[in-house]
Amino acid sequence: MNDNNQSATSLDYVKALPQYLMPGHLVSRLIYAFTRITAPFIKDHFTDWFIKQFQVEMSEAAESDPHAYKHFNAFFTRALRPDARPLVEGEQNITSPVDGTVSQAGSIESGKIFQAKGHNYSLIELLGGSETRAAPFMDGTYATIYLSPRDYHRIHMPTTGVLREMIHIPGRLFSVNPATTRVIPGLFARNERVVSIFDTTIGPMAMVKVGAINVGSIETVWAGQVTPPAGRVVRRWHYGQEGEAISIDKGAEMGRFNMGSTVIVLFGPDVMEWAEQIKPGNSVQMGQLLGNTTTKGNGSAGEAEAVTVTGEE
Repeated sequence: MNDNNQSATSLDYVKALPQYLMPGHLVSRLIYAFTRITAPFIKDHFTDWFIKQFQVEMSEAAESDPHAYKHFNAFFTRALRPDARPLVEGEQNITSPVDGTVSQAGSIESGKIFQAKGHNYSLIELLGGSETRAAPFMDGTYATIYLSPRDYHRIHMPTTGVLREMIHIPGRLFSVNPATTRVIPGLFARNERVVSIFDTTIGPMAMVKVGAINVGSIETVWAGQVTPPAGRVVRRWHYGQEGEAISIDKGAEMGRFNMGSTVIVLFGPDVMEWAEQIKPGNSVQMGQLLGNTTTKGNGSAGEAEAVTVTGEE
């Protein structure tokens, strides 16, 4: 049984409640600076400890020597070998955007997304408070995937899409581990996050990159570093209305976490069936089958003149 479907325990509260008092953004900025130290004595020793502590599999990395990276963050966001994550073929097959553990997957009911036993959160709040932005996803589907410290931390496209909008939503930086998700209400709609909305051949798709304590920054391939700054005001960027649109191929890199967190993928109604193995508590790898669809939505991927992002280095 998945931990997030269990009731919160006393130990969960002991772990989670001190985070209300913790200066999350200050801690994350300090981590941001530490993970970019280039002094070999510091970065190599810490990287070696990290690999041992979290059992990181370096044989999959494009650069398998952990000391070859400029700093710890370069190691943490390392590229994989081209053959390490084969993509499931077929336009109807949607792939996992990340390596991680399925936290939840299911249907969006009455504008609510299931977080953990006893906790739901608002779709509208998750997407920055806009009913218009949330409307295409009402009664749709979602999958929430947690990235642990040992996981690969680049984020890839589940299907080809044309970028429509990006939104940076300031917020807290609570941990997103299972204990915290069982305790803190509306966690994913309270933490700082970056939302990217795409048009695809099966309709709109949203990729929500949720920040967390120790996440120094969130990047996208088209805008670079989006956070920091943390800010207090929701920021929005619109694409494709003037000039060339940005099209990103299925499987191409679309962003990354500088330190780990959670990705939430949203689709509209009646277009997605999650694969049998996409169940709470199951591990998933980027490129693995996330779900499939045979229904054509109202998307426009490929209809506009677009600059294609392949994600290749």
